[in-house]
Amino acid sequence: MAEPEENGRDADNVAQWRDAQRFRLLQMRADLPVADRVAASEAVAVHLDRLLAQRCGDLSGLTISAWWPIKAELNLRHWMERQITKGAQVALPVVVTRAAPLIFRPWTPDCRMVQGFWKIPVPADGPDVDPDIVLAPLVGWDDAGYRLGYGGGYFDRTLATFALRPIVIGVGLAAAHLPTIFPQPHDIAMDEIVTEGGA
Repeated sequence: MAEPEENGRDADNVAQWRDAQRFRLLQMRADLPVADRVAASEAVAVHLDRLLAQRCGDLSGLTISAWWPIKAELNLRHWMERQITKGAQVALPVVVTRAAPLIFRPWTPDCRMVQGFWKIPVPADGPDVDPDIVLAPLVGWDDAGYRLGYGGGYFDRTLATFALRPIVIGVGLAAAHLPTIFPQPHDIAMDEIVTEGGA
């Protein structure tokens, strides 16, 4: 599909182009051998440790929101467990109301999980928490740090509600890079992008 005209100002054209890119990138990710996705997850974990050490130092007492992997996403669950052993609290995003901002609930390897929206496992209960660091899975990403997600707008909608903005890190594959996603007024750029190639 041709790129949007007028530098991406045509919202309908941008939406169609993004849908096409989303389909292409999701298919590319799904086609990766499992061993390649595992290796990419392990490399991302190393880069995340380095980046967070530089930006935050000691993570003890901080709350880090991550995700439960679906659709061939990178799997950071072992990394999440390690952050808990370092004294951080890990949380997962939860959809309570469709098309509303996400909430975040604490997660541990032994917490009770239930199926949330789209059958994604989420913590069954627990207090709402405000993350200090938000990791956002990427379908695609661009040179300005904008994220192409699944198209529901949940992360942008949620980030817009924070009184104190957390550190927001997009995490995905280097091959998911796009020169631009043609950001629209509702899009919010990530503070950092981390792939298997680095931060």
